Parts: sequence; structure tokens; C-alpha cells
Amino acid sequence: MALMGTSDPSGEAEASKEKPFLLRALQIALVVSLYWATSISMVFLNKYLLDSPSLQLDTPIFVTFYQCLVTTVLCKSLSTLATLCPGTMDFPSLRLDLRVARSVLPLSVVFIGMITFNNLCLKYVGVAFYNVGRSLTTVFNVLLSYLLLKQTTSFYALLTCGVIIGGFWLGVDQEGAEGTLSWTGTLFGVLASLCVSLNAIYTKKVLPAVDGSIWRLTFYNNVNACVLFLPLLLLLGELQALRDFSQLGSAHFWGMMTLGGLFGFAIGYVTGLQIKFTSPLTHNVSGTAKACAQTVLAVLYYEETKSFLWWTSNMMVLGGSSAYTWVRGWEMKKIQEEPSPKEEEKSSMGV
Repeated sequence: MALMGTSDPSGEAEASKEKPFLLRALQIALVVSLYWATSISMVFLNKYLLDSPSLQLDTPIFVTFYQCLVTTVLCKSLSTLATLCPGTMDFPSLRLDLRVARSVLPLSVVFIGMITFNNLCLKYVGVAFYNVGRSLTTVFNVLLSYLLLKQTTSFYALLTCGVIIGGFWLGVDQEGAEGTLSWTGTLFGVLASLCVSLNAIYTKKVLPAVDGSIWRLTFYNNVNACVLFLPLLLLLGELQALRDFSQLGSAHFWGMMTLGGLFGFAIGYVTGLQIKFTSPLTHNVSGTAKACAQTVLAVLYYEETKSFLWWTSNMMVLGGSSAYTWVRGWEMKKIQEEPSPKEEEKSSMGV
């Protein structure tokens, strides 16, 4: 059971070539199915915890805090197990270093914003609109890459961003026309998209502080989040609301809360697993298809009726996101295939 990829990529590539096509196809299908099941289940479960009429629990910060706590405990437990039983799993050793925690702290603030705004968006909007509400991540990626990293974007990539923005505004308009629009949830969705983009940018800067280990970064991010959430729980009065909660002693409630934390931990693992067995490009395409399936499931599960233009807005968002992924992949492939200036100079000199 490998939870941290440290094997040689070339060795993995050779091993995959030796496997029969049907076996590789079956592995990929299982991994993609696992990613879809984990991701979709996590969204529906979080919606239940955040906005269920049967629970009537209005403590979104506590729900997020508890999920971070579960992830922290799981990371430490797996690290201890890997140390006690070497060879059973590949997981980095984890010990809390305050110096490293301080180095990761700026990213942890962005991480807190990302997971909190995601949950707040899900609390106020329906699962069917959730993907459209958070669809501006790609647009913020392009904008922040230019503002912070001075990286320009091609005309075709900008066109796909225009399609995404158009789909977002059409979706907002149609939600309003149907009387189900939550401006609060939509604002949280936009803020979540911004934080997702910032998180991706700053993760690259912070990774050297944790020796390039994603699992160490996950551990420190969640430890910092648990500490920073505590004053928020006090300031927002959620601890008092929790004390007054009628199902506080319910095993079912804590079981669902813990399951939500397990899904939050598992999504990081299955995402890495899907990229390992396919490719980053295929992972993005799979994520887009998963979002489409999730939207259809939400409409069916909650017995909602949506207009043609509402579905059009979803197709614009999903189509624009897929097109952006394809354009960026094509551009990267083109750059890799172009000979470097030094190679051109050598070829011109006949070397």
C-alpha cells in the first residue's frame, strides 16, 4: 500500500508496458471509479452535514475544523504505522517542527480560506449549482499567473476562459430566474475559486520547506488549520451552538462527521492515484466528466427541474474547462517538441 510515490517513474512506465492491455484498462477504470465515488460522496455528505433539515446544525466552521482534525490524526497514525512496520506502506515520517509550521503558515491561511469557502458555498447553494458556483478557478489561475508570476496566456486559452465566465453568469442568471439563487453562496464560491488558485501557486513555493513531500505539507496545513480555527469557533459562537445541538451525543452524527473527514483525507490520495495511473491531462478531463455526473445525480436525487438555459450554462462551464485543459496540454506538448536554441545551433554547425 503506497501512499507516497517514491518509486522510479521510468521503472513504473516499463512495468506498465509489460502489463496486458486489458489489465491496464481495468486498473485505470477502477482508479477513475474510485476517484469519482470518493469525490461525489464527499460533496453529498458535506451537504448533509452543512445544510440538512434533519440535523439543523449551523456550524460550518466546526464541520471544517473536525475534518482537518481527522486528517491530522490519520496522517500521524499512518506515519507511526510506517515507522513501526517498515515495508508495509510508503509514508513519510512526521513530527511537529514549529519552525516548519511557521514557514507553512502563509499557505495554511490560504488553505483555510479554500476549504472554508468551499464548505460555505456548499451550505448556501444546491449541489447541482455547486460546480458552476466554483467554476472561476481556471479564470483566476490565468489572472494570478499573470499578476504574480508574470506568465502570459495564449489567445485560445483566453477564449476558453471567456466561455467559462459566460457559463458562470448564465448559471447565476438562471438560478435567479428559478428563485433558487443565493448571492451569499455564489460569493463564497467565487472566493473559494480564488483561494484554490492561490493555493496552487503558493504550494510550489512552500514545498521545499517540507522536503517536497505532499503528505508532510498536508499534515502541517491541517495542524495549522486546527489551531487557527479555534479562535474562529469562539468568535462566531459555534461552540455555544454546538453545546445546544440536540444530537451532540448521537453516534450517527459523529460517525457521519468522521466519515466526512475520512473522505477529505482520501480525496488527496485517490487524486494522486488517478494521476499516477493516467496523466495530469486525463485527470482534469476525468474531473470535468465527474462534475457533469455529479450535477445530473444532484438534479435527480433532489428531484429538481432545470431549464434548457440552466443546462446550457453547465455545459459552457464544463466545455470551457475541458477546452482550456486541452489547449494548455497541446501548448505544452508543442513547447516540448520544439528544439532548443542550443540544439538548433549545433545542427546548423553540423555537430
